[in-house]
Amino acid sequence: MRRQLSFSLIILLIFSTEILHTLSATNYGEALQKSLFFYEVQQAGVLPDWNEVSWRADSMENDFIPGGWFDAGDHFKFTLTIAYTATVLAWGLYEYGDAVAKAGLSEKYKNNLKWALDYLVLADQGGKVVGTIGKDGFDHTWWGSPEVYLRKMKLATGDDERPYDVISCTSALALSASALAAGYLVFKDASYLTHAKSLYEAADKTRDNKDQGMQKAYYPATDFYDELFYAANWMYMATGDQKYLDECESDFIPNFPLENQSTDRKFTWGFCWDDHSQAAALLYAINTGKEEWIDQVQRHLDYWTVGYGGKKVQYTPDGMAWLFQWGSTRHCANTVFLALVASDHIFKDNSELQTRYREFAKKQFDYFFGDNKLGISYVLGMGKNPKTVHHRGASGIHDDHWNSLGSSVDDGYQTEYAHVLYGALEGGPNQDGSFTDKVESYQNTEVAIDYNAGFTAALCGMIKLHGGSTISNFPPKEEPKWPEFLMSASINQASDTYTELKVYAMNHSAWPTRVIKDLSFNYYFDISEAIEAGYTAKDITAKIGTQQHANDEGVATISEPTQYKGNIYYVKISFGDGRVVMPTGQSEHRAEIQFRVGFPDGTPAGAWDSSNDYSCKGLEKGNNMVETEYITMYDGDKLIWGKEP
Repeated sequence: MRRQLSFSLIILLIFSTEILHTLSATNYGEALQKSLFFYEVQQAGVLPDWNEVSWRADSMENDFIPGGWFDAGDHFKFTLTIAYTATVLAWGLYEYGDAVAKAGLSEKYKNNLKWALDYLVLADQGGKVVGTIGKDGFDHTWWGSPEVYLRKMKLATGDDERPYDVISCTSALALSASALAAGYLVFKDASYLTHAKSLYEAADKTRDNKDQGMQKAYYPATDFYDELFYAANWMYMATGDQKYLDECESDFIPNFPLENQSTDRKFTWGFCWDDHSQAAALLYAINTGKEEWIDQVQRHLDYWTVGYGGKKVQYTPDGMAWLFQWGSTRHCANTVFLALVASDHIFKDNSELQTRYREFAKKQFDYFFGDNKLGISYVLGMGKNPKTVHHRGASGIHDDHWNSLGSSVDDGYQTEYAHVLYGALEGGPNQDGSFTDKVESYQNTEVAIDYNAGFTAALCGMIKLHGGSTISNFPPKEEPKWPEFLMSASINQASDTYTELKVYAMNHSAWPTRVIKDLSFNYYFDISEAIEAGYTAKDITAKIGTQQHANDEGVATISEPTQYKGNIYYVKISFGDGRVVMPTGQSEHRAEIQFRVGFPDGTPAGAWDSSNDYSCKGLEKGNNMVETEYITMYDGDKLIWGKEP
């Protein structure tokens, strides 16, 4: 009986341990849900009604091509990286659509994918593509939210529209063809296939990456045969036309990269926006079943796992496969995706390799989600995250001073991020497993649409293997962490005939970042002593002295004293165009106005006392500006800051 009881307890303990392990495991459905949220954060133009990011609003509505994704933590749009990303996302859905649907994310996934594909259709300029949209130089020097980008650009450069270029870069053309061919496989939209065919023909005809435009400074495309090899496989899959595989044999395979000082096909390095060799090899192996290409894929995946031919990718001391300092998690996630696809196709009958590559995938993803010596999850919004992320929109910065973000030192500048950038895959650790948690450490804290591409596609495969579901309370609606509109003031002078004040009207909005055209504020004062001295409100004057926007459309006016109730009156200072108070820089996020309320010069002293004035509560004389809720601010008739008397 005791033996039976002991055995039962052992079974119970084992079962309980399994339950705890299951409960503590990563929810890949949640991770995919959040990764798709990141892509919605990156949306440019007029946002679709299915966008769930409560702190985003329309931006760059007048771009030459509307829509698309911002590339990274800045506001450029590159067709190259949008096409690369869209292809990988389409591939993930093509392979694992049933798993995505089971997790309840099929519609959300397709919406985000279609957003990019529709942009690529518009980018097709007939033999060329729109390469880059964005203001070179300005974009990387200014730090702010996309919703107010155009206003700052106009102020800084005089331009109303963002520049763009049209390029014939073969890599950009081929990747656009790949994306739309893969998109056709998902959506069966004939227009996608039509554009894919023409873009492929243009890429195949051009075979030249000289014409890259602005893209070259940020994403310099090198060789193009890998992109053509990749695109040809997608075209074959979309059309079934053997000519695409024949061209692989005749033109692209002879140009497959080789190992240094060797005649062996290259199996080192990794799949990314500028190297599609191994991804193309995998597609070709799947499409043809040829053993030499199955072997090529194995060599590459072994290089990333157990090593091949005396070569093996570097690993951090705590276990992450580490290729390169820029976006180390990105390269690893891309390889995980290739490993999963290969395991499901060309190695499906090889249990040893299938196990090897799937275990590699699980271990690397565990690392991403926090199973590392630092206990850091590089997937934002899941687990213990770094303090910083290099992303303008998520910061909610209003004064263009971003250097203090994430700092524990209060230097008077913003240190707290406005938003959680759910689902973004941060750049990742250094080769020694350390992580430089600083906003200016781009290699570690940058995020980008291409960083999330292979990660997102691989999550689809991880859901198939390990399950996962969405969480019902996501995304949470964010509430402001600080006042979005506020007033501060000081007393320049306070005599027995008048009060003169300096006031800042401030816009620190980030939920979403926005400007207000009909902006005003009220200053309240008590005239009891004036009435006792025999005066009325009609004897009191109000005038603006100096103001920041005296020479532009924001010029402010001041009203006559208006009764609020009893002996309490107010003057309203209204901006001609309140949009001049905008969260775009140190000199724009606040507008300074100095004004005087009291009796005209020559009035006998003693009939004015500011000490009982409602709006003077807590104010100090001199230059020390004090935040005050007793000066109220309005959007039209709506109170947006302060407390009325």
